[in-house]
Amino acid sequence: MQKKADIVLSSNTVFTGLSDKPHPATIAIIGNRIAAIGDDEEIQPLIGPKTKVYRYRDQLIMPGFHDFHIHLMLGGLTLQSINLFNAQSEKEAVSMVRDFADANPDDPWIIGFKWDSSRWDDQMKPHRSALDHAIPDRPVVLFSHDLHFVWVNSKALEIAQINKDTPDPSFGIIEKDEFGEPTGILIEGAASYVTDYAFHFSDQQKEKLLERFLKEAARYGVTSVNDMFGSDVMNTFDDFTLLRNFDKNGQLTTRIHLYPALDKDLEKAKEIQKQYDSDKLKISGLKQFIDGVISSSTAYLVDGYADDPDYHGEPTHHPDELKKLVRVADKEGYSIRLHAIGEAAIRLALDAYEEAQKTNGVRDSRHAIEHVEVIHPDDIDRFYKLGVIASMQPSHIANTERELYTSRIGDKRTNYTFAWNTLQKAGAKLAFSTDFPVVPLNPLLQIHSALNRIDSGGKNAWNPQESVTLSEALKAYTYKPAYGTFREHELGTLESGKLADLVVLDRNLFELPSQQIADAQIDTTIMDGKVVFQKERITEHEGNDLVGSQHSSK
Repeated sequence: MQKKADIVLSSNTVFTGLSDKPHPATIAIIGNRIAAIGDDEEIQPLIGPKTKVYRYRDQLIMPGFHDFHIHLMLGGLTLQSINLFNAQSEKEAVSMVRDFADANPDDPWIIGFKWDSSRWDDQMKPHRSALDHAIPDRPVVLFSHDLHFVWVNSKALEIAQINKDTPDPSFGIIEKDEFGEPTGILIEGAASYVTDYAFHFSDQQKEKLLERFLKEAARYGVTSVNDMFGSDVMNTFDDFTLLRNFDKNGQLTTRIHLYPALDKDLEKAKEIQKQYDSDKLKISGLKQFIDGVISSSTAYLVDGYADDPDYHGEPTHHPDELKKLVRVADKEGYSIRLHAIGEAAIRLALDAYEEAQKTNGVRDSRHAIEHVEVIHPDDIDRFYKLGVIASMQPSHIANTERELYTSRIGDKRTNYTFAWNTLQKAGAKLAFSTDFPVVPLNPLLQIHSALNRIDSGGKNAWNPQESVTLSEALKAYTYKPAYGTFREHELGTLESGKLADLVVLDRNLFELPSQQIADAQIDTTIMDGKVVFQKERITEHEGNDLVGSQHSSK
């Protein structure tokens, strides 16, 4: 007797990812797998008395979004912290922090995110004294919009025992004034001096952070993520046991692929890899940083910064040391992800991968470079030649203050900034992500940016020739991340036999002007064959069918 479907969905617009356009289709799900895709007549025999049938008319059904690069627990923390992105000045940011502190009197640390002084009227970095006047007795740590430096008050410096005699870490700066006193700005690795104290959370608190993240992912249709570590700040959250407990208890509503830090201790990586290898939670590779970011002048450039010609930044590791780390990990079969934003960092990453191939032999490694913001034209073709994935974040173009960014890199480099289309045309595989919590987890904001490339001013396109098409953007957010995680055989497209991870949008993206894509919303998220999110709706009954009525979106 033929087994009946648990869920059947149909729409006039189903984007399977196997072609560039959607088409009418009906999908049958049995258990956690897609049992069949066809027309109504073909799927009808699979419908039984207990089958839930959803007919979505012209709403788009597509594979679940796969975010190729996030910071999961840190992202969960932002969802319960103060968001300072809309602050227009140091004074306004301090006022927002004071209000948040007053509303949360029991929080031992006041934690905030997303301030960006390049958007402020005076464009000056803030000072600890401004926070001291408002909150003198509780420690405050506020992450910049790109997570690469923090603004803290004197109480936080006191707890972390940072003073004028404290040396800088190997890759980081304790910013000091003309008298040698800390200003309250801690750049790159120096931020961990404070977060080592601020991020002491109980198991119960960590559970809440994870629950918040999972809820956020489900409502945005994100059914898989790649969780990146590598820095001292990020490594604070490497509580994999918590994730494993959620997995064992059936609480994971998003598939999580972990990338612990790439370091000399590969034995530790091997050990945890054995422990985390389920359909919903697994170690998928290793991650490391090569440089910082343009905004804090910690990105590693080939030539000097335009506003500081004698300085081109420094790598986090000596090139020989980094190449050895990559070479050894590659020999052990690991897929490696390297953060590289400046041209010199991107070149060093490619050199390291190329050397690993020459030493260990060419294999299907699917190594990636994260961000790839400012690339030298000589290195564009190397992505395809070496089989390196370009892991890029479209909304960073809107998150970056364009005037400041271009003043740092200069006009010559601007044409090779966020070069998505150029890399793709050269044969590179593009995989999209948010870098959450740098930008919101919402994939539709990324798709909007990928098509429109609107800059931080909100009106003008930045290098519009680097835009990609809608189908290319969707595949870069579904199939390409699945490929980059070695899971394209079971994720990334809608095909019979694959895991039932899919989303239903409240409209058909292919019929929208590209400027309206960010207005679309997720109607339903299905992960592992289960509905993990469903938008509140009016439901019309037609026989045994459920027909969604998009009352709030049209």
